[in-house]
Amino acid sequence: MSAMDLIKSMMVAASGLKAQSGRMRVIAENIANADSTSRVAGGDPYRRKIVTFEDKLNREIGANTVSLGRPVLDKTEFQLKYMPGHPAADEAGYVKMPNVNGMVEAMDMREAQRSYEANLNLIQASRRMISQTIDILRK
Repeated sequence: MSAMDLIKSMMVAASGLKAQSGRMRVIAENIANADSTSRVAGGDPYRRKIVTFEDKLNREIGANTVSLGRPVLDKTEFQLKYMPGHPAADEAGYVKMPNVNGMVEAMDMREAQRSYEANLNLIQASRRMISQTIDILRK
């Protein structure tokens, strides 16, 4: 493996770090809005966002990289909660609650963290290999 291949692998892994970081931001937004209801009676609350990724050819390095795509809205149904005194309650006293499931978000966050760590480990391993190659060349 040449030094250029190591640099390419580092750049690909760096794109993965950036994409997973963005994924964690979207998940954090979902968690933060898990209890956000509408401001108007019978209105829709916060709708969960789902992260998408895009595969792009980086012509500079001649390799495919990943980037964060535009998040899409989760179309699952809202849960109804009986809260007759709430400002967002409909005529029957029900409030639409966000379609955010804390367990799903926690699992997605853990998966994003593991992927982030894997990319970080790849960058660190590549740096060590480049450093060792330079040390060998100096001798």
